[in-house]
Amino acid sequence: MGRYRAPQKPGSKYITAEGYQKLAEELDYLWFELRPEVTRAVSAAAAEGDRSENAEYIYRKKQLREIDSRVRFLRKRLEDMKVVSAVPENKDKVFFGAWVTVEDDKGDERCYRIVGPDEFDMQEEYISMDSPVAKALLGKALDDEIELELPGGKTTLIILDVDYKK
Repeated sequence: MGRYRAPQKPGSKYITAEGYQKLAEELDYLWFELRPEVTRAVSAAAAEGDRSENAEYIYRKKQLREIDSRVRFLRKRLEDMKVVSAVPENKDKVFFGAWVTVEDDKGDERCYRIVGPDEFDMQEEYISMDSPVAKALLGKALDDEIELELPGGKTTLIILDVDYKK
């Protein structure tokens, strides 16, 4: 089996101001704090002698490659991002960045925030705007009913609340 992987479709390029800030902080941490620390550890391990049998040297070089890979990804991604911080005029409709409270057909309430694909895993209630649930919610208004096909079967969601500040 080869190492080829088909290219993935890039996610949407929208991000909230908070999400952008967190990714920028991660980039700064990796570049200005963690990378210099790992570089010093690589130098110290290299000074110990034979590098081919030096587990510390091999591990730190691998760690350095992972950091560099993440830094390249973050720099490119942050460069292309479009920060969305404006609140829409119609606050009763669901748009990017909205906190949406929904009730399913079992009576369970859940609150989601629709965010970009780079920040949806930062907090439990964040969902990516590219997800099926978010796609179904976007553009809908307060009290709308949405039928949704989920892996567990069909469900109906009712929009109880739309808020842009939590």
